[in-house]
Amino acid sequence: MSENHSDESRKFLAIHGGTPVRTTPIKTAGKRFDETELRELKEALDQQTLFYWHGEKVRTFQRQFAHLYGVKYCHMVTSGTAALHVACGALGIGPGDEVITSPITDQGTVIAILAQGGIPVFADVDPHTYNITPDSIAACVTNRTKAVIVVHLAGNPADMDGILLVARKHELAVIEDCAQSYLCWYKGRLAGTLGDISCFSLNDFKHISAGDGGMIVTNNESLSKRAGLFLDKGYSRDGTGRRPEFLAFNYRPNELTGAVAIAQLRKLPQICAHRNMLGDRLTSQIKGIPGVYPHRVLDDCKSSYWFYLGRINPKMLKVERDEFVKAVAAEGVPITPGYIGRMVYEYPVLMNHHAFENCKFPWDEKYGRAVQYRQGLCPIAEEVEATSWRCPISEFMSLRDIDDIAAAVKKVAEYYAKN
Repeated sequence: MSENHSDESRKFLAIHGGTPVRTTPIKTAGKRFDETELRELKEALDQQTLFYWHGEKVRTFQRQFAHLYGVKYCHMVTSGTAALHVACGALGIGPGDEVITSPITDQGTVIAILAQGGIPVFADVDPHTYNITPDSIAACVTNRTKAVIVVHLAGNPADMDGILLVARKHELAVIEDCAQSYLCWYKGRLAGTLGDISCFSLNDFKHISAGDGGMIVTNNESLSKRAGLFLDKGYSRDGTGRRPEFLAFNYRPNELTGAVAIAQLRKLPQICAHRNMLGDRLTSQIKGIPGVYPHRVLDDCKSSYWFYLGRINPKMLKVERDEFVKAVAAEGVPITPGYIGRMVYEYPVLMNHHAFENCKFPWDEKYGRAVQYRQGLCPIAEEVEATSWRCPISEFMSLRDIDDIAAAVKKVAEYYAKN
């Protein structure tokens, strides 16, 4: 290659002085709350009570969410983390019980296990869906394993048929963590309706928001009753006068949160449909680019794309992930490296067995097993984090926005593959 030709090639990329694919900002956020929420809030205040058992907003939201998902029972709580803790409590997770989950998740998944004295065990993931797999779960099962928390990452359903087979074989409970996965479909059924109990989040960054909040759904009457007690300090509010029979927590929602959630729920189907269309469009445009791996959705499934997580093959493209991301971002599109930065098991609380002060509980021999957490524990998940790139998918984005993201990824990938 001549010196002049080399200079011209470098100018091709915006990061080298070339013209970027996109010269105006991509709008990823917009107005989420309007008069609909205000009307519901006014009605809540007009009740002259904000206690969830005396008002109608939380009850109404629970009834509507259960109807949307086609389940019998729904309980609202204060956060997605609280929902996961309630699920673990309802299932009777206790000291030394092992719970298998994903290393690519929010800390809230792990908090729920540790809060009950359980021990998190991490299963490796599929390299393209980024969800834990039946085989990886089976490899983690011991005589101490009591449950699996399946994280449907970024709106993308995991392989539930295979996971449920493993769970039934080993008599394990299945909790679905749907914090990032509203209205995502697994072979004609909604994720969140397949396991024993499922959890959702109303955090301000999720598909819909009430500032914070969460839900537990189940078709199991016994689990529903235990969940209802666990979220409300063990008190029975049905007039029976029953008092707490086990340690429970205060995760009670309030009527203001319920009011906002009602209004948001009306918008959810449209939000998820638009995100699904945008995410699938991005996949269709980048799936044939050598060295670029789209965010794979399993056959006969549908993702609601809380975000989009693609990957590259650094050897094929002859470029490291961080340099690739910088080059794509310079083309004027929103893209960042990876998702959580490091595996959850690399956090000090787990690496150092330091969940509680002045002891090694629950990993001490008296209660549990001294499970060791270290780099290399889940090699596929670590490779995913090291080679992935993330871009937003939002109901405020347009088809042109997606087309420009795809064009930027293609432009940069083809440049590095050739040069």
